[in-house]
Amino acid sequence: DTLNFLGKLLLFRETWEKKNVTFHDNDTVTFYQEKIYHFDESQSVGSEDDVVVVPNIPMLVSVSSEKNGKPHRNPFGQDAMWQLTEACGLEISATSQSKHAARFLRLAMASIMDILKIKPFVEVSVGQLLWGYEDPLLKLAKDVVPKEQKLPYEEFGLMYNKNGTSKDSVTMFTGASDITKYGLIDKFNGASMLTHYTEDRCNDIMASDGSIFPPHLTKNSTIYIFDKDLCRKLPLVFDKEIMGSNDVPGYRFTPPQNVFGSVSENPDNMCFCPQGPPCAPSGFFNVSLCQYDSPILLSFPHFYLANDSYRTAVEGISPPDPEKHRFFIDVQPLMGTAMRAKARIQINLAVSQVVDIKQVATFPDIVFPIMWFEEGLDNLPEAMTGLMKLATSVPPIAHAALSGILFAVGVLLLIVAIWRLVRGANRLNSLQLAPGHVGTPANKGKDVQLSNVPKY
Repeated sequence: DTLNFLGKLLLFRETWEKKNVTFHDNDTVTFYQEKIYHFDESQSVGSEDDVVVVPNIPMLVSVSSEKNGKPHRNPFGQDAMWQLTEACGLEISATSQSKHAARFLRLAMASIMDILKIKPFVEVSVGQLLWGYEDPLLKLAKDVVPKEQKLPYEEFGLMYNKNGTSKDSVTMFTGASDITKYGLIDKFNGASMLTHYTEDRCNDIMASDGSIFPPHLTKNSTIYIFDKDLCRKLPLVFDKEIMGSNDVPGYRFTPPQNVFGSVSENPDNMCFCPQGPPCAPSGFFNVSLCQYDSPILLSFPHFYLANDSYRTAVEGISPPDPEKHRFFIDVQPLMGTAMRAKARIQINLAVSQVVDIKQVATFPDIVFPIMWFEEGLDNLPEAMTGLMKLATSVPPIAHAALSGILFAVGVLLLIVAIWRLVRGANRLNSLQLAPGHVGTPANKGKDVQLSNVPKY
């Protein structure tokens, strides 16, 4: 994986391990997918100890939770915030809570942030931002929120609790009884569907994990990948033919241009907006339903395929380059094996202005990029590509050789037939020209009847 933070480029070597593998009678296999990340300092521009200034995501999530007035599953919903105000010694009457609840709660939040000295931006190391750091608002919420509203995490980190853990079970088709399902996910954590959206087609997870696909793909095929952090399965369509290592031919698949299109651009995306308009703007995908209602938007790096106004609103982001920022997977179509991949996604935070909370009262409404990552496979091992080359090249060679052999045999049979025909005709002519040498003197001057001459 390559992670990008405002010019810092960090490379992590990622290892996938399948744990507790169990095969089932219905031609599926269940396993726990464990991903292990190792920092590669020699290939990185910067280190995990480098300090960056980034938006205070827990704080801004709490602000967002109160602005739209909708119920929330994150640790900063209204009930939790009332408990925080009490924990901080702020007394608000029941009448005020009921009559002016929203405004008083926002004012209370501003007071809490003053007491805890919480600011909208924090200074942390890259390692802390990735793997977790103690946040005062999270810590306070953890202490006062009831057990039934237990927080999903103890620290905040973009990849908190994702290194070397295998909590998610995946059930995948083996393809033994139906090769068209080979490598496709049947269930994720025991469920065959997501529950976030209004239609089954948007909740469907029958897709690849990105490593293998059903064989015999064509240029008209649409392949799908599923990752829980994407909060959906992502379609990819044929882009072009490519030549991989060891001259193994393949197809490049990329997401359609309108995959993150607005509802007006891509009406199929309406079911990804269950709460109704306003939906995510063009070029973004709202994953808040998978992130405890946090205002997280995914996009392609540098706002590729989004309106350029989002990029220019943030200083220091260069124009997108499809060669560097496009998402693609190269697949060997005959076997369905992924040969090369660059899964590139940018994580953004939708920041909103809230007048009653002075810490963000002057904020414009903005989509703030946190980081973008590239999860990639550069090349398969040489031994594997050698076998793939053999598998893709030998069948055509064998077909050509067999055709040549059959042609040669056909020509040989034709020559033999002609030779026998010519030989038989010559023998017949020689016998007819010398009747006197056959039979007795009584046959002199008569044609001879030949019974042993082959007939053609």
